[in-house]
Amino acid sequence: MSDVRSLSDDERRLAELGYKQELNRSWSGFSNFAISFSIISILAGCFTTFGQGFNNGGPVAISWGWPIVSAFILLIGFTMSELVSAYPTSGGIYWWASKMGGARAGFFTGWLNLIGLIAVTASVAYGCATFLDLTLSTFSKGYADSYSLTRVFWLFVILLALASVLNIFSGHLMAIMNNVSVWWHVVGATIVILMLIFIPDHHQSFSYVFTERFNNSGYSGGSNSSLKYWFLVLPFGLLLTQYTITGFDASAHLSEETASASKAAAKGIWQSIFYSAIGGWILLLCFLFAVPDNDKGLPDNAGVGGGGVAYIFTHAMDSKWAGTILLISAVGQFFCTTSCMTSASRMTFAFSRDGAIPGSRLWSSLSGARVPANAVMLVAVVAALITLPALKEVNIGTDESPLIVPVAFYAVVSVAVIGLYLAFLIPIWLRWRMGDAFQPGSWNNGAKYKWMNIIAVIEIAIISIYFILPFVPAGVPFSDGFDWKFVNYAPILTIGSLVILWIWWQVSARHWFKGPKHTIDQAVVEAFGE
Repeated sequence: MSDVRSLSDDERRLAELGYKQELNRSWSGFSNFAISFSIISILAGCFTTFGQGFNNGGPVAISWGWPIVSAFILLIGFTMSELVSAYPTSGGIYWWASKMGGARAGFFTGWLNLIGLIAVTASVAYGCATFLDLTLSTFSKGYADSYSLTRVFWLFVILLALASVLNIFSGHLMAIMNNVSVWWHVVGATIVILMLIFIPDHHQSFSYVFTERFNNSGYSGGSNSSLKYWFLVLPFGLLLTQYTITGFDASAHLSEETASASKAAAKGIWQSIFYSAIGGWILLLCFLFAVPDNDKGLPDNAGVGGGGVAYIFTHAMDSKWAGTILLISAVGQFFCTTSCMTSASRMTFAFSRDGAIPGSRLWSSLSGARVPANAVMLVAVVAALITLPALKEVNIGTDESPLIVPVAFYAVVSVAVIGLYLAFLIPIWLRWRMGDAFQPGSWNNGAKYKWMNIIAVIEIAIISIYFILPFVPAGVPFSDGFDWKFVNYAPILTIGSLVILWIWWQVSARHWFKGPKHTIDQAVVEAFGE
């Protein structure tokens, strides 16, 4: 019993859950908040998927869509904060699902979470490569003239490799980087906002920002008033918000490395969502107000639709100012990439620790720095492989007026959103089903869970359906003009993965996978009554 008495409060709680302290618990509560805030990264999602919201619905999809969807996501965050307070383990949502719903629930939740985490790592790294390329192009015309998707892809691979090396070097280094990342995002976003307010000679009206609707998706003949606009096109625009504010489960995955995890990780989840929602909305409104006019003196919706935020910056101000904004964003996106890699590798480590991934012994091993180095490398390799289709250029415009859309990038984004949010849905639903039998931690929602959890489940179910639909008419199977290059392959990856997992479970996994395994001495577990 002397071993039990010598444990810290965090180690005692971890022992109650069946695990010994293997990872280095060197993260503060601020560092835990910082990793989720860095992964949400308003300098990443607000920049890289701005075009998705702008083209699918127009400014209203952003000015109104962002705060409305953010409120629903905050509810999801509150439900997850309660769960991490009760179960602060690196397995996070997989562990919660296993505890409340058994091995099968844990198996499917874990794989959905892992798929989502790897996809979000890939999408953020690719977005970072795109913006780094745009930054260099802004400062060098010769570099800009030699643009190619192959060049962007190689930048993407290099950034993945660099993020991997930093993650492998030291877990404590990642904590420091995330602390720096928070201030980079706060100060950087503030600088961008001030530049967009004071530098452009012209700004759009409040009426434009909060009432302008248009439809560049190709659906419904460009109508902005049809049922298809309201129930198909506009919801596509909400991908901007749903993608940007995700990955906050990182606070759970780093809970075994965080001091006072039951409170700190819970606060890390909901606070990262709340502050990102406010900062992101202000930043996006500044983008919309800075939209330049065309030669006819009207808002240049076509130009921005094809060129995204980079078009706004380069046409509303001098190229050096524009390059500065793009550089601030690219650095922020690299911080986000390293944080995504940390979160994904910790999930891989925890899931492998319980034997769920082929080659588990390899992926659950720790380096001399007590970092899951092999898991980091696995995440990097898979992230690169699933992004290979991004090498294919897709033009949904004409040869005379090209509108290049990174369909493959948006598909990876969709896989990330679907995988992560479906993984969130399972334990949220299970907690609601448990009712008062659930034993909450020090941070909880009280009786409010009864309506919070249901609303969270419904919202996740709805957005998951939208994100597997074709983004453009030419991606609809059996339609006129259908071409495979326009296909949103998110449902192929997601549904295909679920089918494979179901077959694997039925044929093999259910016979040997029993959920989380104890890694602590059995006598210590028994001392806690487990």
